[in-house]
Amino acid sequence: MERILSDEGILLRLNRRIQAEGSFGKLKQDMQFRRYLSHGTSNVLAESVLLAMAKNVNKLHNKIQNKKTGRHLFPLKSA
Repeated sequence: MERILSDEGILLRLNRRIQAEGSFGKLKQDMQFRRYLSHGTSNVLAESVLLAMAKNVNKLHNKIQNKKTGRHLFPLKSA
């Protein structure tokens, strides 16, 4: 809670994207994900975790290739 209410935490929350649908659209379009291949709650959860990990590794790979690690995508807005 202390980190969330800090000045940096407030700035990061101000700059957070509001819509989460973009991530699902990227999974569907870029990774060609259409449906879960397994049945059952635990199996679907495991498949979701694998998809999230693959997406994050892909994002990190792109950042490393473009030499954009260690900085924000856009300058932070002030409060």
